[in-house]
Amino acid sequence: MAEDSLRLGGPSSGLFLILNGEDSKENSSKSHRVSSCDELGYQSVERTLEYVFGLPNRSIGSLSGPVDGNLVHGILKNEFLKLHANSSALDGDRDGISISGNGCRPYTIGLDEISIRGDIGIVKPPLLVESLAMFSSARANASVWKGKWMYEVILETAGIQQLGWATVSCPFTDHKGVGDADDSYAFDGRRVRKWNKDAESYGQSWVVGDAIGCCIDLDCNEISFYRNGVSLGLAFHGIRKMGPGCGYYPAVSLSQGERCELNFGSRPFKFPIEGYQPLQAPPPLNLFATQLLQCLSRLLGLHSVEQAKHSSVEKLRLKRFVSPDEIFYPVSQGICEELLSVLGADVWSIEYVAWGPFLSFMVEVFGLQAPHDYSGLDRVLDVFLEFNRSHLLFEHIINALACGCRTATLVLKECPWSGSYPYLALACHILRRQELMVLWWKSPDFEYHFERFLSRKDPNKNDLESMMPSVWWPGSCEDVSYESSMLLTTTALSEAVSKIEEKHRDLCRLVIQFIPPVTPPQLPGSVFRTFLQNLLLKNRGADRNLPPPGVSSNSVLVSLYTVILHFLSEGFGMGEICGWLKHSEKGRDVGFLHRGGHRSFPVGLFLRNDPHRNDNTRLGGSFSHLSKSHPVDDQEAEDIRWEEGCMDDEETRVTHLSTRKPCCCSSYDEDFTRISKNPIRYTAKGSRAHCSPMPERSSHVTTECSAGSLSDDMADKPSSSYQSESDFTYCPVQHSSFVPREGIMSSATLREEELLDVLLLLYHIGLAPNFKQASYYMNHQLQSIANLEETDKKIREGPCFEQLKHLKEARNVHREEVIDSVRQCAWYRISLSSRWKQRGMYATCMWTVQLLLVLSKVDLLFTYVPEYYLEALVDCFHVLRKCDPPFVPSSIFIKQGLASFITFVVTHFNDPRISSADLRDLLLQSISVLVQYKEYLAAFESNEAAKRRMPKALLSAFDNRSWIPVTNILLRLCKGSGFGSSKHGESSSSSIIFQRLLGQACISDEGLFSAFLNRLFNTLSWTMTEFSVSVREMQEKYQVLEFQQKKCSVIYDLSCNLARVLEFCTHEIPQAFLSGADTNLRRLTELIVFILNHITSAEDSEFFDLSLRRHGQSLEKVNRGMVLAPLVGIILNLTNASEQMECREHNDVVSIFASMGCLDSFNCRFQYLLDYNWAGILRGDAYLGKIAELENFLNLILLHSQSQENKISGGETDVNDNMCCICYACEADARFAPCSHRSCYGCITRHLLNCHRCFFCNATVLDVVRISEKAD
Repeated sequence: MAEDSLRLGGPSSGLFLILNGEDSKENSSKSHRVSSCDELGYQSVERTLEYVFGLPNRSIGSLSGPVDGNLVHGILKNEFLKLHANSSALDGDRDGISISGNGCRPYTIGLDEISIRGDIGIVKPPLLVESLAMFSSARANASVWKGKWMYEVILETAGIQQLGWATVSCPFTDHKGVGDADDSYAFDGRRVRKWNKDAESYGQSWVVGDAIGCCIDLDCNEISFYRNGVSLGLAFHGIRKMGPGCGYYPAVSLSQGERCELNFGSRPFKFPIEGYQPLQAPPPLNLFATQLLQCLSRLLGLHSVEQAKHSSVEKLRLKRFVSPDEIFYPVSQGICEELLSVLGADVWSIEYVAWGPFLSFMVEVFGLQAPHDYSGLDRVLDVFLEFNRSHLLFEHIINALACGCRTATLVLKECPWSGSYPYLALACHILRRQELMVLWWKSPDFEYHFERFLSRKDPNKNDLESMMPSVWWPGSCEDVSYESSMLLTTTALSEAVSKIEEKHRDLCRLVIQFIPPVTPPQLPGSVFRTFLQNLLLKNRGADRNLPPPGVSSNSVLVSLYTVILHFLSEGFGMGEICGWLKHSEKGRDVGFLHRGGHRSFPVGLFLRNDPHRNDNTRLGGSFSHLSKSHPVDDQEAEDIRWEEGCMDDEETRVTHLSTRKPCCCSSYDEDFTRISKNPIRYTAKGSRAHCSPMPERSSHVTTECSAGSLSDDMADKPSSSYQSESDFTYCPVQHSSFVPREGIMSSATLREEELLDVLLLLYHIGLAPNFKQASYYMNHQLQSIANLEETDKKIREGPCFEQLKHLKEARNVHREEVIDSVRQCAWYRISLSSRWKQRGMYATCMWTVQLLLVLSKVDLLFTYVPEYYLEALVDCFHVLRKCDPPFVPSSIFIKQGLASFITFVVTHFNDPRISSADLRDLLLQSISVLVQYKEYLAAFESNEAAKRRMPKALLSAFDNRSWIPVTNILLRLCKGSGFGSSKHGESSSSSIIFQRLLGQACISDEGLFSAFLNRLFNTLSWTMTEFSVSVREMQEKYQVLEFQQKKCSVIYDLSCNLARVLEFCTHEIPQAFLSGADTNLRRLTELIVFILNHITSAEDSEFFDLSLRRHGQSLEKVNRGMVLAPLVGIILNLTNASEQMECREHNDVVSIFASMGCLDSFNCRFQYLLDYNWAGILRGDAYLGKIAELENFLNLILLHSQSQENKISGGETDVNDNMCCICYACEADARFAPCSHRSCYGCITRHLLNCHRCFFCNATVLDVVRISEKAD
């Protein structure tokens, strides 16, 4: 009956009609439950009790005494005795199932230990299992042969698991499990396959927290699977019929580390399937408990009506013999006592009742949506907590609520009160009771439940499709209405995520404020600190490519990071607890990260041998190594203190106390208003992705983003060079000092600095992988959109019928890829990139980089800094830089707060105290990316540390590991100084300032420049050789494979860049080639001839160009002029410099070039340079004069060569026995010591640049002796 249903926030519908004066006679003909109000409007106690207990009219006679516990007990005993007896008999025949004993209570279904192959362990009772072997399988101890049955599996991990049914004849081995034999059927959502000896595509991909229903219908001989209550379709039909004793067993196979929770019916199913029975029958007491809770629900409904402000209800209240308040306590107490008494007699039923009817009762009393019925739930808690026997019931309730958070899915129609919100809201209110918080804290599963409360189920492709049914992106040809529809859906989902995050914070506040009842007394925050420490200890190694088994779900790490970030950025919102906010000069509403002025950090966090920290690698190496090689004295008892912004230049300093505020605390209200009204239109053009509005923080810290494109990506990262220790001997930090920790705060108090330390580690192991995945989907979206537009263009060109058919098929594929990518990108924006999170991340970057700069002044402390500080800083910086739409305009992104980041990367990308080459690579790659953009390059030019350190550091960092990023940096700094600038104008990335500084660095340190030039020659020679070999391989096979084409294009680009750098060197430092020994000039000439030979001698010119051309590349990237132009520039630079040095002794460029090989071949190569179509790639006609100069140079070479030939033919030259046997061009005027082998000084000098052994006998060279000098 409708009246028996539990109602939320008020009485049941039947009761509402009754109390509003419906005719009792009319109602009595329709229902056994009648009005407790007679024709005169009087309401008696008897009629009220009949309604509460669901009894027929006039079944309770006149009462002579008050309503008390004895009366309630009597009613329950007399009227519910039959019901109780009937419910006990409901577990009658369940034909078609056979359960074998397992040593536990009768009819309990679990795993058959004899059937286990591999190693399956019980992580948590009753059946949370984990595979501890490479592949493990097991069957349950129950089989079915008739009827419709099901069991449910909650996924704790989402890897390879085969769930299904198997007969006892199915063999389990180390490699075969469920579904790998006859009469064995399984579903695997990781591989999206169904298995019965062979695999077929089936179902959907699953995610952590999914509830997989495994159903078997032996009446129709079918097996099907359900994901979160939604059918995945019929999996198998026509399965073989079985008989008693040889039926189908529930069976699972798990890969190593995979975990799942099996429910055969010991708890109510999350998603019961109509018509299917659980293998384990519900306890007999379940129906009786449900009826008692319905009575309590109706009693609460009476109280709700009593409090309502309805006029007709007020009239009835004046005429009652007794108010609901007077009967609520004795009746509710009697119901609770009876319920707990019955459950106490059957402890096996408590868990089922708690997870089933009692949880449903609590949720419906409290309400699924706001506003919640806090008073109604409080009345229930007051009554139950009077009985100590209720503690076990509440332990199961807390467990059930935590599990609900794990499995809850966001549903668009339920937003914003969707997902885990109802469970979190109920748990937060329950745990405000000190008694229940203590009960939860004492539970051995406290931390396990806490993690489940913080977990959030991520959607798969199908979930996103239901959450965002309409998809739109800028430039799409979809229905115009899709734009507004997607805006509405993403807004609703954003609000839902915000509500869940708010409840996560509420729960963490409760734990922080909780003071455990232990001796000695603890301070607030101690429980939360212990939880964090154990969580970090549990997740050691979570950042590896293959994380160890047992680490936390990524959603837990993300949720905890979000909570801590909000606390540090927006404030805790809970008063003076722990004294955290007492140092704020702006009031309690200013978060830790946004407070200006004095700052401090407990360096003991790095120096203590804590189990959860000592496994983290430090900048100087492992903690165990540092503790032995660089032991710490009394530093642990000190805090390092500094003034915000003390590491920045005075001109560029921006702090929270300065007039100009950092980006995280600035205001761009006008732009923000415009963008927030139509966020889709202001999505960055680079990504073309949809952007949803995000919840904003309080008004004291507001920031706005502007439209722009920062959708670039970082290239592959190589390494930095090793520098001497002397380069990093720093002066003490100004405005910084060490102070005893006790002078600030007790060491027992949880400090905000500790939370910052945890925040950075959580970002590293939890957030960074998500942002990496988001970047992948953004790039994939761009590529898919480009493919879609290209296909549409080809369709519009009107191809033939067959081509049109294939193009339309390809278009459908590209369109689906775009839609999926847009949904994925939108979800990552919703879940990770709300405005307040971006502001908090920006402030975190500011705080961290200043801390690292301060610590870098103290060698010992800097080496103890964990690596994840630096990794999180760099990754977070670039995430903010590339966010779409941008967090703030790129012109102020660095200037207003992050100038220190420039200082840090240019100072430490070759810091020898950083032991990891990968970390130095990371800093160098950051420079390589940033100098591409005019706004960021300006920040480098205005940074004193960059101007002072970067030129020489870049030259020294050009080594075998890091030459690619260094080349890119040098190229971008030096663009515009060479021959053949872009047809479309000079690059905005060129820097006159750094060109001058690089030239000065090369001149002032000849040794550094000489080593750099030698590596530059070797690298360019290697890249051109690799390019030539790759092209020749493709020509021989006469096919262009995609991989080979990409390789050729990349190597060619690198060769062009290296040639441009070499051109810059000849322009800025020509004396390095023209003065002194001619080694550099000869090497340069040989390299030019070498490149010309490879570029101009390709047999198939069309094939050569095809090997360079890739999809989406501009014309500049696919022509030979890209490498020929810097060669022309090099030659002209040398000839012009030679003319200016006529008055001084210098090397003869013409004679060196003339000595290079066959004259006819040389003339042919140079003629190719003269005849090349420069007009196709160059701007204007200024190049014509340069080409004329090149032609004059070629004529000089030809004249010189002709003159030498005439001398030889005229017999003017004599054969000299002292000629160098290596080059046959110079006299052997030097010898190796001690082996005394002779050669020319030029060849010996060149050889020793790369090898210190004699090239005749391979002996170690100790010295080189000039023969002429010895003779003198």
